[in-house]
Amino acid sequence: MANTVLKVTSQEINKMKEAYQAYIQPSSPPGSIFTAKPAGCTVTAYKSGKVLFQGKTAEIEAGKWGSPPPAASPKPAKAKPPHAFAPPENVSTLSLIGSDEVGTGDYFGPITVVASYVPAAQLELLKELGVKDSKFLNDKQIVSIAKDLLHTIPYSLLVLPNRRYNELQAKGMSQGKMKALLHNKALLNVLEKTKDFHVDGILIDQFCEPGVYYNYLSREGNIVKDKVFFATKGESLHLSVAASSILARYAFIKEMDKISAKTGIEIPKGAGSKVDLKAAEMIRKYGADYLTDIAKIHFANTKKALNLANGKRS
Repeated sequence: MANTVLKVTSQEINKMKEAYQAYIQPSSPPGSIFTAKPAGCTVTAYKSGKVLFQGKTAEIEAGKWGSPPPAASPKPAKAKPPHAFAPPENVSTLSLIGSDEVGTGDYFGPITVVASYVPAAQLELLKELGVKDSKFLNDKQIVSIAKDLLHTIPYSLLVLPNRRYNELQAKGMSQGKMKALLHNKALLNVLEKTKDFHVDGILIDQFCEPGVYYNYLSREGNIVKDKVFFATKGESLHLSVAASSILARYAFIKEMDKISAKTGIEIPKGAGSKVDLKAAEMIRKYGADYLTDIAKIHFANTKKALNLANGKRS
């Protein structure tokens, strides 16, 4: 069995826990924060900051989050060459189309994917508008910046509603494949809008290995392949990804507001204990089937909410 260990920060562990929410196990080893079992791998995060990946896809899964520290060696370790899809060193100065998604780790709400084009000539303008890594922006700032971006850059927004998400998931489609299909479609849309513009390349905020991404798209008739780069933390590399992330989160916030208005219940983001309580409230008010239209029902939150709604401990 393949094993990979990463040393990460507590913030990164929280991001992992959110991303693996659908696969969280009810019990985990002493000293750990969570154990999750995505396809082909067991992921265990410890309070020490170490995260253990075990299984046939351990190396691929760990690669989504970083590289393990090099093993001790009497000889200097040779630098690992970048993968074939790594962006160039001057990526931040190029005219790029970037794509990103929001909502994959949230129990309530859809997945929103945005691709947008930012030419080199507009990089300074976007900086003035406040565009940066969305993790450093609150919802109020996201909304304000997004309203400016909507009229500034070419973009494509795709929303995967919860009912359709649940239908695809029930048929065996992984969330990773859903994201790949959405990214590819959004990129095709923006390429059509920018066919008369100069585009140096495309940067996808990497959520899986490039080979896995293209395997997800293998049956698609039209696949974006030319001058495509993949990088984790793409928001920090080019403003096109940062802008896409802001627009995707803006769309997600609007969708969550619609759910709150429709249900009369303020809907929390994420997939923590507050979500369980609100889902239980929803079940008591409208019935369990109602969740199909507003939540990702294969997440562990559904079972916890059902237990709470029936007066049991989750």
